[in-house]
Formats: sequence, C-alpha cells, structure tokens
Amino acid sequence: MERAMAGGADLHWYLREDLGRGDITTELLLGAEDPEVKAVVTANEACVVAGLDEAEELFRAARAQVFRKVLDGEEISRGTQVMTLQGSAKGILATERVALNFLMQMSGIATETRRLVKRVRIAATRKTTPGFRYYEKKAVAIGGGATHRFRLDEMVLIKDNHLRVARSVSSALERVRESGYTGRVEVEAQDIETALEAARAGADVVMLDNFPPKEVCSAYRAIQRLNRAVEVEVSGGINARNILSYARCAETISLGALTHSARAVDFSLTVVEVVEDEEGARAKELAREMVKSLTEELAKEHSAKRRQRL
Repeated sequence: MERAMAGGADLHWYLREDLGRGDITTELLLGAEDPEVKAVVTANEACVVAGLDEAEELFRAARAQVFRKVLDGEEISRGTQVMTLQGSAKGILATERVALNFLMQMSGIATETRRLVKRVRIAATRKTTPGFRYYEKKAVAIGGGATHRFRLDEMVLIKDNHLRVARSVSSALERVRESGYTGRVEVEAQDIETALEAARAGADVVMLDNFPPKEVCSAYRAIQRLNRAVEVEVSGGINARNILSYARCAETISLGALTHSARAVDFSLTVVEVVEDEEGARAKELAREMVKSLTEELAKEHSAKRRQRL
C-alpha cells in the first residue's frame, strides 16, 4: 500500500486553484497590515478524524505554526478541537477553506469506513474524484478499510467490457498468463456462469457484480466447490442496510459509496485572538498610559476650577 500511496497531488495546487489572483476580501480589509492571530479548528460533530496531515501542510505553507490536539484515525466527539494555529492572518484566512475541505471530505470517508468495517471487511473502488483519489483512498485506509486498486497499473482486473473484446474469460486469462504477468488477476462476473468459468480458468479473485444476496451465496458455494483458493469479492448495489446479507458469502466487499457518497463532516475554523508583537503592544500600553495621564490632569484641572468658583 505504501508504494501505491506515494504520489498524491501537490497540495499547493489546491491552494493555487482556490486563491486565483488573490484573496481580495482579506487584502481590502487589512491592506498593508498582516497581524498575527491565534485560531482553532473544531469538529462540529462526532467523527473519525482524517486529513490532519494535509491540513497541517497547507497551514504551514501559509506561515502558520500548527499544534495538533488529536491524531488521524481517532474517534472524536462533537466540539473537539483538532488543532490550534498561530501565524499570519492573511495566510490563515486564505488557506482556511481548502484545509477544512480536506478535513471534511476525508473525515467523512474515514467515519463511514469505520462504521462499516466494524461489521465486515470492506474495500474501496476506483469510483473517486479526479485529482483527489489519493486522499480519498488514504481516508479509507485511516478508517480501517482496504484500498483495493489505486491505479490501473496495480493489478489485472478483467471487467465486462474487456470480456466483450477478448470474447471469453478463458481466452482473456490465457492472454494475461502468456504475457508473463505473475501478479494477481481478478475477473468481474455478472452471472454465475462467468464466475465459474473464471474460477476454472485460474482467476485469483472472482468479483460478483450486482448479484442479489441469495445468488451471491449460491455462486460463492459453487466457486468454493471448484477451487477453495479462489477469493470471492462482491460489489454493486451494496450499502449499510444490506451489507450484512452479503458478508457471509464473500472474503471482500467493495463499495464505491465509500468514496463517492460519504457525507462530509462539519469542521470550522475560528480566530480567537489577535496577537500583537512586543513593539505594538508597548505602543498601545504607552497610548493607554498617556490617555490615563491626560484624563487625570483634566480631572485635577476641573476640580481646581470648581474650588475657585466656590
């Protein structure tokens, strides 16, 4: 998995995409000033947190110090502060949305994955967001799920359209083996006849795609009778409501919903303090002392004039 996980998209690209020609709101409000601020990032609902690595890297690129309060993969409650920040107001405000988006999307996937893996072994599919696959798959792994294929070069997976070109499962598997390929080979089957042909022809994994639960169990038992070494994976139309119906008839359940339909978790960033440097703080203190002194002098002068009138 480590080999496959290497090579996520450049995080700075996401910042550049969002920034455009600049954060005009912050620039107009602050002008030449860029005060140092403290901020907190809070989870507004219970979740399995994921995306802290990405959020931290983004905020550090914005010249902020980052202090994590929890770790990726922790189950946290509503109101938990996941990190605190201190640094450039302009940098933090310009980075806020992108960093929170990573936390929201990745935590949503990790949370749904954790919820399901407590029941059965599950894997993600390649039904991912273009440009965001690495982070979606990473979130699945943080949640405890298997990542399956990251890319097309990971393993051979012969699907229905491949079979329409190759004409049969047996000929497709024969071509793969004759090429010298020695890795795992998986065949997607949409009916029991194709599944059994794949098992007989030497597939390592047979994926039962869009089978009703009863048919999955029948196909699983038939495959086991032919070759117990063949792993059975089920996919298609599986959700939290029916997943247990499939679990007893497969080694792996793969769900596209893990990555394309998991609900994002709500996170927020709040600026809690403007931090002044020593010079600025001293100037304000001198100003306060001056105002206090003038006020006292005016009070004395007013008191003296009042005594003169008396």
